[in-house]
Amino acid sequence: MMKYSWFLMLICLVTIQITAETSYDITSRPQVPTSSAQEFRQWALDNTDQELKFIDWRYDSVLGEQAQGSWAGFRNDRVLQAYLRTPREYFCRSYNKNSAYAHSALPIGYGQTISGIYAVGRMTDWLNPSSEDKVLEIGTGSGYQSAVLAQLSEHVYTIEIVEELAEESHGIYDSLKEDYPELGNITYKIDDGYYGWEEYAPFDKIIVTCGIDHIPPALLRQLKTGGQMLIPVGPPSGQTILSVTKEIDEDGNMVLDRVDIYGGRIPRSMTTFVPFTDNQGGTHYQN
Repeated sequence: MMKYSWFLMLICLVTIQITAETSYDITSRPQVPTSSAQEFRQWALDNTDQELKFIDWRYDSVLGEQAQGSWAGFRNDRVLQAYLRTPREYFCRSYNKNSAYAHSALPIGYGQTISGIYAVGRMTDWLNPSSEDKVLEIGTGSGYQSAVLAQLSEHVYTIEIVEELAEESHGIYDSLKEDYPELGNITYKIDDGYYGWEEYAPFDKIIVTCGIDHIPPALLRQLKTGGQMLIPVGPPSGQTILSVTKEIDEDGNMVLDRVDIYGGRIPRSMTTFVPFTDNQGGTHYQN
């Protein structure tokens, strides 16, 4: 009987970890100053414990001389704000932390990477979720993309298939929540993201951060009518990042509007996304 009671308690604890949502209001925060590097530096020094070299580098990466033109440009000021609020260096590994704002993807172990700053910036800018949008991320990875999304939406759900990596990323969230309470709006689980997260569907926005040669049917079903999905589609040698908007026509048929977010011109700084893996150690590529 005692063993059974402990088992029930364990189930309750796991359920709370997965389903609890912290509603931290991200809309009431003051704006991050962007008019000059000096103003941004002072804001960051006054409001965070970040190192000066990373503060300056983050600003310069999108608003300074090193920014790569349109690849670094944001169409939406609130996404720029989210980028500047999120310290990518905290989600890198000790061996590549000093490359945190380099243009390329960086290894984080287990055959996975943290996407380059411009890929994250471009994809987030296209997605641009509102604070009330429900957002699903497939491929938590380092946790950086989720952290950026949590600056924009109060309802972020993320799935990672590599258990050890997921635990590391969740540990990063937990260590930062006191200073970055918006991370408490992230709900996460360890699973195969190919099948989405039916419990919380439908989603206003879905972002896939691993490559595949087709759009997973379950993710399309769980995307709201009028909702948007970003997904890298194609073989590793030629991935296209598609923005897919789902509509239903008058006959009840699903209609997909697809747009290549790079307009067919992939920047050199964008590396190939890691494959969309399954629970058997293979991938979800069909060909």
